[in-house]
Amino acid sequence: MTSAMRLEIVSSEGKIFSGQITFAVVPGERGDIGVYPRHAPLLTRLRPGSVRYTPVDSTTEELIYVSGGILEIQPDVICLLSDTAVRGKDLDEARAREAVEAAKAALAERKSSIDYAQAQAELAQAIAQLAALQKFRSIK
Repeated sequence: MTSAMRLEIVSSEGKIFSGQITFAVVPGERGDIGVYPRHAPLLTRLRPGSVRYTPVDSTTEELIYVSGGILEIQPDVICLLSDTAVRGKDLDEARAREAVEAAKAALAERKSSIDYAQAQAELAQAIAQLAALQKFRSIK
């Protein structure tokens, strides 16, 4: 039985991570999905949140924030496609807090339903970044 699988995380800016891992947790649209090698094939959307994984030959969990996207799981490969992906160590707490405040202000204005939906999405992403930063700090 295979004890490792390949993880590929790609954003609009390029490949963020590519490597062998033993376990991953990804933010699926309907909840977190734990993935071990030989997982059943799955295709689903991602919500904003943190991807946690354990590289082969390491006991330390790593974290990457994704803004949403698409997840494909095959028995030996996990592929995540996201507009934005940021390594946990590169997350900026001040910027995320500013984004939360800006999104809350936009929600209060409610100029149109499109503006409201955009502000809701931005608020969800900013809150997910802050949560990812907290998780990153707790595993380090």
